[in-house]
Amino acid sequence: MIRGALLIAFASLLWATTGIVAKFLFSDTELQPLTLGLLRLLVALPFFWLLMKRELDQHSTKGERTRIWPALTPAALLVLGGLGLFQAFYQGSYLLAVDLTGAGIATLISLCLPPVLVAILAAPLLGEKPRLVTMLALIAAIAGTGMLVISDMDTAGTLRLAGILMALLAAAVYTGFTLTSRYNSAGTPVFTTAFVCFLVAALLLLPTVWLSGGFTGLETLGLTDWLMVGYIGVVPTCVGYLCFFTGMQTTPATLSSIIVTLEPLFVALLAWLVLDEILGPTGIAGALILTLAVIVASISSRSKPAVRDKSAARQAPRCPGRK
Repeated sequence: MIRGALLIAFASLLWATTGIVAKFLFSDTELQPLTLGLLRLLVALPFFWLLMKRELDQHSTKGERTRIWPALTPAALLVLGGLGLFQAFYQGSYLLAVDLTGAGIATLISLCLPPVLVAILAAPLLGEKPRLVTMLALIAAIAGTGMLVISDMDTAGTLRLAGILMALLAAAVYTGFTLTSRYNSAGTPVFTTAFVCFLVAALLLLPTVWLSGGFTGLETLGLTDWLMVGYIGVVPTCVGYLCFFTGMQTTPATLSSIIVTLEPLFVALLAWLVLDEILGPTGIAGALILTLAVIVASISSRSKPAVRDKSAARQAPRCPGRK
């Protein structure tokens, strides 16, 4: 179990580097956030294809019956299409939030709010009875987010409203992804679902980037910049995702949900060390409150599984390459 926990913690650290590297790219080049999101998906797709093939081969050697593509029922198509749509929106909104504010505050808001929102929305959508501790976690999360915004105003000297709104949009989108993944009853293995999700997201982002003129910024990228793009697509996305699921095999779900809360804290620390982003006392207190709310909400949701489609909830993949 220790090895699994360390792998999950390592995956969280790798995910945390995404916003840091992206901030360098946005500062030194004219690369647009949507374009970077698309490039990240395109770089990661071949690796997820290989992971999917290996996963299916492992299932076949065990004599299990698997399918590369799920049954093309309306429900399966709707779920997979929804997951891809949420992934596309998340890539754009999160990276845009990093560009407009900073890697630390954008990550704290976009990653810490979703688990609490999921715990709240699971009541009306999944038939779970809301708990008092969950409601208190939501109040704490809102308070922590407000403290982060106040701290950002103090350090930046102004309210970077557009960036804050983008981070909140990323949080809302990831909440939708998580809730939608609980209805994934297609029966596909996790890396197959991840590959389909990435493929749909790339197909959605491609015309958007093309029509918005996002490809014009590619000419400003040098060799080092392209290496950073490749790093985002391979290391935090593919390697991090693989480490996470490998660790999940031997780590209890509740412990895993707690360990992954290290990711936004890793980002805040790296943003301070590398990018000189300072949260300030109010921001640090807000980050700790927000993280505590995530842990409480995660434990509360794990202690009472969803009434509907429990197996799908357990098998639903974490948002691939979210960080």
